[in-house]
Amino acid sequence: MKKLFTLLLFCAFSFLAFAQTGIIRGNVFDEESGETIIYGTVMMDGTDRGTTTDLDGFFTFSNLEPGTYKLLVSYTGFGTKEVEVEVKSGIEYVRIYLSTEAVNLSTVNVSADREQARSDTQVSKITVSANDIRALPSTGGEADIAQYLTVIPGIVSSGDQGGQVYIRGGSPVQNKILLDGVTIYNPFHSIGFFSVFETETVRSVDVLTGGFNAEYGGRVSAVVDIKTRTGNQRNLSGLVSASPFQAKALIEGPIKKLDPETGNSISFMLTAKHSYLDQTSKQLYAYAVDTNYYAYAGDSLNLRPEDIGLPFNYTDVYGKLSINGGNGSKLDLFGFNFTDGFKVPNVADLTWDNGGGGANFILIPLNSNIIMNGTLSYSDYNIGLQESDGAPRSSGITTYNALLNFAYFGRNSQLNYGIEFNGFNTNFEFTNLIGVRFKQLDFTTELSAYMKYKQKIGNLILEPGFRMQYYASQNTASPEPRLGLKWNATEYLRFKGAAGLYSQNLISTVNDLDIVNFFVGFLAGPEETIYEPNSRTPTDNRLQTAFHGVAGFELDLGDYVTTNIEGYYKGFTQLITINRNKLRATDPDFTTETGYAYGIDLSLKYERNRLYLWSTYSYGHVRRDDGFQEYPTNFDRRHNANFLASYLLGEKRNWELGVRWNLGSGFPFTETQGFYENATSQNPVLVNFLTGNYNLDILLDEDLNGGRLSYFHRLDFSLKRNWSFGRYGGLEAIISVTNAYDRANVFYVDRLTNRRVNQLPILPSLGVTYKW
Repeated sequence: MKKLFTLLLFCAFSFLAFAQTGIIRGNVFDEESGETIIYGTVMMDGTDRGTTTDLDGFFTFSNLEPGTYKLLVSYTGFGTKEVEVEVKSGIEYVRIYLSTEAVNLSTVNVSADREQARSDTQVSKITVSANDIRALPSTGGEADIAQYLTVIPGIVSSGDQGGQVYIRGGSPVQNKILLDGVTIYNPFHSIGFFSVFETETVRSVDVLTGGFNAEYGGRVSAVVDIKTRTGNQRNLSGLVSASPFQAKALIEGPIKKLDPETGNSISFMLTAKHSYLDQTSKQLYAYAVDTNYYAYAGDSLNLRPEDIGLPFNYTDVYGKLSINGGNGSKLDLFGFNFTDGFKVPNVADLTWDNGGGGANFILIPLNSNIIMNGTLSYSDYNIGLQESDGAPRSSGITTYNALLNFAYFGRNSQLNYGIEFNGFNTNFEFTNLIGVRFKQLDFTTELSAYMKYKQKIGNLILEPGFRMQYYASQNTASPEPRLGLKWNATEYLRFKGAAGLYSQNLISTVNDLDIVNFFVGFLAGPEETIYEPNSRTPTDNRLQTAFHGVAGFELDLGDYVTTNIEGYYKGFTQLITINRNKLRATDPDFTTETGYAYGIDLSLKYERNRLYLWSTYSYGHVRRDDGFQEYPTNFDRRHNANFLASYLLGEKRNWELGVRWNLGSGFPFTETQGFYENATSQNPVLVNFLTGNYNLDILLDEDLNGGRLSYFHRLDFSLKRNWSFGRYGGLEAIISVTNAYDRANVFYVDRLTNRRVNQLPILPSLGVTYKW
């Protein structure tokens, strides 16, 4: 491992010292705000060379002969701009500003999405923008990535309240959620419609549902990588909004205004949102409160809807300071604090908070065709739950992270490599139903190095990668080869595939058999001996491990219709969970399982002028094997379909109608075989056998999750109206209805009372946003 790290660092400094002639590189910006243009198209006139800008608006052309070159830069809604660049020797850097008033100087009309699809492998990857999120009919009139994720094929949510998000057979702890490079351990609030991320700050969201390459590690299922934008570099601006669910505010602007000549600027962005649903729901949505659900199915606590409302509250704050250099180099300093609460009198009182911050930097040397970027970050997550039984649960995880990446560009190739240090403390305490206490206080570190090489050979794109992950507490190194590829068979048909090995050393306190669990805690992997499922055979390692295989194709049906079809297989070769059935202190703290998930995801997208249509369908199987039996998980949704439509109305397109319909087959559950009276050992014989009864217990079917609930389906719609005041001011009003035809979708059934508990009913809302 030490030798590998030394080699990577030596390569980095070698590249820095190497100056290459004939290079054009630059950044493309929105002239009005100074924000970078993502996936803009840059063509070299008179040649077959073209590229797209990355998340920082960066592009590069290398191996150029001395001379004058004309660049054609375009982006949807901005037109095309011509820029001439003279190459003498070394590197020529250009800053290009696009505006909506730009004149189209060329017939070049290349879709950024299409160009990106042809030049990148993009296996099991969907990139989401803030505009995409806002196009979705939003619960409570507030657009949020939590609502958008469940439209993406391969992703399902187990419920509106306390539900979890599952990605192609992976449970939440197996999905890495990143905000500006920082791992967010609990990204979704207790009411599942909202995340901790503010839509108005989002620059891009990369959702990698499987087969991701070597730049990501430490998780065995999926990655959601969220990056925020830079604050306005030219003008002070902001917004305020309110709805029955929450209020939010954002302010941003320059500390040092953008200088178009030098590209230097300093800007800030600060946003906050706070929910008051626990108060407004008592008057507006009391009908939606199911007291049986909040009493945990059967407890007689005399709860009233008008007393508890929908008992969710949260507050999220995020701030960012951006220092931009003249050649594309920049430094971002950011901090955040997210809190959540769920409180029902005499039942449960849960709170969690996640705070932290860090720095991201991009360094573009003037005399080298290499880009350096990195992250230094810190986060602290704590959760506590006090239940009516008086036995508290608590969990905390504090994380320190340092990441350094390098990217080297050739004419038809790109080399990415880097190193990462990740350290975290865990502090977990839990008492199970029979009073056995579980406690872990631990500190562990992870070291990793990766390398990914992208080579274009004609119409073929190859992207092999390799990651070496070292887990100090386990004294184990995990070599993880990865591979992605794409073949552009024609201009409109592209075949693709990916495969890789993955590992992680993080375990969740949430069990996959739970229907709902608001308590989301974390702990490091076991340092004690663990055994293969239902055996006394020690395992080869104490990590969670998996392998992925993905294959599919993309087909453009004309200029406005794109299809994507992917089949996948995930083999979970070792999964580790807390032993909740521990009866004695000497029993093992952890148990193991194996499993697999496979399926096919399809999507069809149409986008032209005023109309946007997106339909998706997923067919999947998810299984686990605990050594006793193989069983479907409780999130094994066989069929899942979504239809999303957005249409702009009016001469000025200031009306927008949005519709979303979701259909999903029923989740599995373990069927009830019968009931019996649980006689206590202290008094095995009833004194009064005519009137006395012991507590009723349940006999479950031996076939775990052998039954299926009824189908889920729901219609959401929204109508949005925009008014403009001057150049920057505006007012937006949105009427939204969630579960428009009031479908009674089953959440679960109380086995003792046979009472059905449904997910949330129809929820209308009105939201208003003022921007300046």
